[in-house]
Amino acid sequence: MGETRRPTLIASVQRALRLMEVVASHPNGAPAKQLAREARLPLATTYHLLRTLAHEGYASRLSDGVWVLGDRIQSLHGQSRTQQLLARIRPTLTALRDELGAASYFGMLVDDEIRIIDLADGPRTPRVDLWVGFDDAAHATAIGKCMLAQLDEERRRDYLSRHPLVDLTPNTITEPRRLMTALAAPSGLSLDHEEYAIGTGCAAVPVTDATGTVIGALAISCRAGKLPKIEGSVHRMKETAQRIQRTLSLTIS
Repeated sequence: MGETRRPTLIASVQRALRLMEVVASHPNGAPAKQLAREARLPLATTYHLLRTLAHEGYASRLSDGVWVLGDRIQSLHGQSRTQQLLARIRPTLTALRDELGAASYFGMLVDDEIRIIDLADGPRTPRVDLWVGFDDAAHATAIGKCMLAQLDEERRRDYLSRHPLVDLTPNTITEPRRLMTALAAPSGLSLDHEEYAIGTGCAAVPVTDATGTVIGALAISCRAGKLPKIEGSVHRMKETAQRIQRTLSLTIS
């Protein structure tokens, strides 16, 4: 009783990770014999591990016989950057959720598509039930309209040509000319008055980088009757958007 139980460690995993560290220490690659010596592993074990890592995409043998890290590592690195981004943004979204009593969202334009990057909700502040995929509903959501409004007219028309204005509720704007006019109106706040779902309202403000270029949008969803109160707290949303902007600048740098 009271003893701290030591974790069960898998020796083969430890050897593979140590070998990958040694491979990574040679930007121009290194032969298996050198890797085995530096990793303090038997040559036969090194060959088995390298073949396994190569099969899974984590190592690659070049034509001159040296070993380098595989393409899968770059994919992991990209995912790690995304996780670092979420780890920095989540507390900010959570703080806004608790302050306004509504679910909060952060979205970005990724490969010319509007994506929800992260959100903070809870039992008392449920997220919007995405009964229609977001790709088909940007025109009916505050966060989608906020980002569409920041695009130049050509990119905006291109996006809308690829995403039909689906009729989701009686309040959804489905006329292209009317939507384009609404998006062109200068405003720092985008709203969804039960356009995506009856009973739900949303508000969104842009998130810019240090140069003022819009890189995303911060949004809040709530009961439709609470939307006027959220509009009255737009200054708090804009302050949060600025904090996210600073967080993104630190993460990217």
